[in-house]
Amino acid sequence: MKHEEFFRTHPVFTSADLEAYLTSTGTVGARTQEALLAYHKKAGHLILLRRGLYAVVPQGANPARFSVDPYLVATRLADNAVLAYHTALEFHGRAYSVYNQFTYVASQPTTPLTISSQSFRGVRPPRTLLSAGQQTFGVVTADRAGMYLRVTSFERTLVDVLDRPDLTGSWEEIWRSLEMVEFFNLDRVIEYLVLLNNATTAAKVGFFLEQHSEALTVDEHHLRSIESLGPRQPHYLDRGKRESGRLIPRWNLVVPPEVLSRSWGEVL
Repeated sequence: MKHEEFFRTHPVFTSADLEAYLTSTGTVGARTQEALLAYHKKAGHLILLRRGLYAVVPQGANPARFSVDPYLVATRLADNAVLAYHTALEFHGRAYSVYNQFTYVASQPTTPLTISSQSFRGVRPPRTLLSAGQQTFGVVTADRAGMYLRVTSFERTLVDVLDRPDLTGSWEEIWRSLEMVEFFNLDRVIEYLVLLNNATTAAKVGFFLEQHSEALTVDEHHLRSIESLGPRQPHYLDRGKRESGRLIPRWNLVVPPEVLSRSWGEVL
């Protein structure tokens, strides 16, 4: 049957996805779609994740025990959803820790969702990107179980996690995760920083790159370009917490001691 091909190529799908597919194959009518979904849910072929969102249960799997791919769920929760922040690091295989929290960026994110022990949260893109029409800057596509999803690149993720540490975790988590990335295109990093237009974030990125300049082969001219985007007055690494630390004059950034020394959890 034609719809079986759809289920094979759409392990997670929305009602709109199915409607578009049925229309393209000449099968139309809301009742037809409702009957199809009702039959396959009752037969244990589909799981209703939330209204209008479904997951396909592989043949032979137990619907009650089947674990749905969380990356596919996150990218189908809103139109043009993009995996971002710590979730992007995990998807790229560069996260220090594994989270049960999945974050995506979308212009109109839906309400948070929890499936078993996994939670899904959507956030809006930075306003400066929206106003410039650049919300897809640094977004790449990747194949996952035969479906294409969108995820932020290493360069955008570097900037994003330092811009919104609350969406990634502790400084240890952020630093250890970013240290797993072998290469950044620094011209793209600077281009994104210009679009973002946040002096504090530029300082944080500059400080991180300077601290890892040898490992990442960071040239001085890149650091000078980022320095020109930084603040003119001292700012805290985390503006929300205002942790005490040492002022790094070049970046006008107050950095906590454990970040400076990268002495995570050391016993003194």
